[in-house]
Amino acid sequence: MPDHIEGTGNPDDPWILTTPPGKSEFDAWKDPDADPPALWVRVGSTKLGYHLQCIEDLHAMLAEHGDWMLLGNADEGKPTKPGTIEEWARSEGNPVGGYYGLRKGYRGRFANYVPPVLEHLGLAEVEHNARNNRMRAV
Repeated sequence: MPDHIEGTGNPDDPWILTTPPGKSEFDAWKDPDADPPALWVRVGSTKLGYHLQCIEDLHAMLAEHGDWMLLGNADEGKPTKPGTIEEWARSEGNPVGGYYGLRKGYRGRFANYVPPVLEHLGLAEVEHNARNNRMRAV
């Protein structure tokens, strides 16, 4: 787990996390009162939102998968690699039936921002290489 994490994960005190390669910091926080409940991510001035249930759903999927899985980051509208976290986060077969992202045009990059949250919460192990990172449930 990265050793530089701040905040409590609330809107007034977000976690300050880093992307899996460790090159960029971002803020993340849970907002259970949003409609729908959300996990918010702020990167610079850009705000992305994901269904809050993505934390439990991703952990459950990884636990069932039982092994390392490639992250496969991709922006919305760009193709995903088969068998990756990013592909799963857009699949009609996942628990929300499609994108976990809440803001059209900003629904991608799930595999860049959600895995560090699971890692911080002690639910997953994430690799921190320059590219082609993987994760697994713990």
